[in-house]
Amino acid sequence: MRKADIAEIITETAAIQKTDSMEMVEHVLDLIKSMLQRGEVVKIAGFGNFVVRNKGERKGRNPRTGEEIAITPRRVVTFRPSQLFKKYVNT
Repeated sequence: MRKADIAEIITETAAIQKTDSMEMVEHVLDLIKSMLQRGEVVKIAGFGNFVVRNKGERKGRNPRTGEEIAITPRRVVTFRPSQLFKKYVNT
């Protein structure tokens, strides 16, 4: 599913213009991205949590050459689904 598909469904169910629904989808996603960029946890009840984790520097290996390389520290986003969401997916 793409953003355009989500906007199309909103357009059909809410009886609003497609441009308005696409703006809504974009606005919600931008809001989630900005919250995560600040390091805040995004909790959506009944869906799950998006959390930013800091990963430290570590050693890795180039699979082609076997050469050891340093993997730089970085931030990653993880998603933990809610129990309700897990239950829904597994039925």
